[in-house]
Amino acid sequence: MNCCKICGYLILIGAINWGLVGLGNLIGSDLNVVHMLLGSVPYAEDVVYVLVGLAGVKKLVGGAKCSK
Repeated sequence: MNCCKICGYLILIGAINWGLVGLGNLIGSDLNVVHMLLGSVPYAEDVVYVLVGLAGVKKLVGGAKCSK
């Protein structure tokens, strides 16, 4: 699996998670899936958020398209 695919998956995970966080806020619920899965290990949760952020920056700065 190459870096571009990994970044794509991380961005997808981040987008879905943030969409669920927003939806949860609208309906008065906590739908943060990353927190649900890793909340007992705050360090791991933070690592996921940093990786998602770095993937987004990489996509924004250097690579709107992936090589096949």
